Amino acid sequence: MLLTVASTSLRELARRRVALLFVFLLPCVFYWARIDVSWQAVRFLAIGVGWAVATLSLFSHVGARRLDQRLSVIGASPTALFFGRQLALLGIGVIMAGVYFVLVAATQDGLARLPAVFLLLLTTVLISAPLGALVSLVITRELEGALALLSIMALQLLVDPDGSAAKLLPLWSTRELSAYAIQTPAADSLPSGLFHFALTLTLCVAIAWFASALRLRPVSLSPIRPDTPH
Repeated sequence: MLLTVASTSLRELARRRVALLFVFLLPCVFYWARIDVSWQAVRFLAIGVGWAVATLSLFSHVGARRLDQRLSVIGASPTALFFGRQLALLGIGVIMAGVYFVLVAATQDGLARLPAVFLLLLTTVLISAPLGALVSLVITRELEGALALLSIMALQLLVDPDGSAAKLLPLWSTRELSAYAIQTPAADSLPSGLFHFALTLTLCVAIAWFASALRLRPVSLSPIRPDTPH
């Protein structure tokens, strides 16, 4: 069931070729806009990849709401429906991360730890897929949801990263991991970045899965009792 849902989700997303093209190209725009400053270019790229994967996740979960309701009625597991779609999105996200890692490797010569850039992009993908699913449960329209995600990504870039409020944002770990990838000598930011990533990933997956399962839970109907004569 998990693989069936994943393959179905991939086919659904493949029909939206124009939307897919723009979503895939946006991280490239973020990257090339600041390519002259390595640390900004890499961090902007990670934020762009995060928005792209989260938006695809939003589109997938919003578009499948009615289908998932029908499937759950006939016995499909809400857990399989949720994680099947997440599996498809993670597959797309990993491919995107690989493509943009190759781009960074080809255009940046002065990075201290190039493999850490792939770790940065991979962790961003892993957080963004459940983040998009979580937003889709609150905002059930694609345009409004995509704008909400764009606002979250903009906050990641505008809020003071050293402030306590910044650590409440889902992709704060991108700042720590990008610092580790770029700075020489090594910035003492890898443990904090990975801890924030693990905590955020756990919360996003748990909340999104629980809310999705709750929404699709079967509703038991009380038997209709005939009126008894007085």
